[in-house]
Amino acid sequence: MEFTPELRREYRRLFRTAKVRPERKPLVQQVAASLATHRSRYERAGGPIGVPWWFVAIIHSLEASQNFHTHLHNGDPLSGKTVHVPAGRPPGDPPFTWVESARDALTFDGLGDVGGWSTSRALFRFEGFNGFGYRKSTIDIPSPYLWSFSQHYTRGKFASDGVYDRNLVSQQCGAAVLLRTMVDDGIVATA
Repeated sequence: MEFTPELRREYRRLFRTAKVRPERKPLVQQVAASLATHRSRYERAGGPIGVPWWFVAIIHSLEASQNFHTHLHNGDPLSGKTVHVPAGRPPGDPPFTWVESARDALTFDGLGDVGGWSTSRALFRFEGFNGFGYRKSTIDIPSPYLWSFSQHYTRGKFASDGVYDRNLVSQQCGAAVLLRTMVDDGIVATA
């Protein structure tokens, strides 16, 4: 999928108007503050390849529940290569350090040294990391990977790879909602 002017406008509009659901706000603020405490680790993983620490942090929350003993790719244990998509990562022999595995996840997904980390580009990259399946004409909802816990998302989720359930509700805070909270709380200054 290409980052078009229409997508840029959509991401800007949704981000500007995003509000954390009141019942979720304490949890979202707790997660955002927790991510900030590990900033130096996230900088070690993303900094050398030009990925902002907050992007790494949010992916870490979504893919690995902030567990530094698992791969950033998908939350599989660092004691071996990834088993889930993408399987067989990173190259080399296990066990892997969290930083080397995280850097592999970022470069594998084409996020290293790409430049241009505006909010709308970051949201496009978050969505791409998870996949653009929610944009299919048969589904067409704001991705819960971005907007869960905000007014922009109510229900509909892939229960597993390729299996969509229109009644399933995501129980995970979306990337855009975390970023919105980190900006609002002064943890992150985005372009």
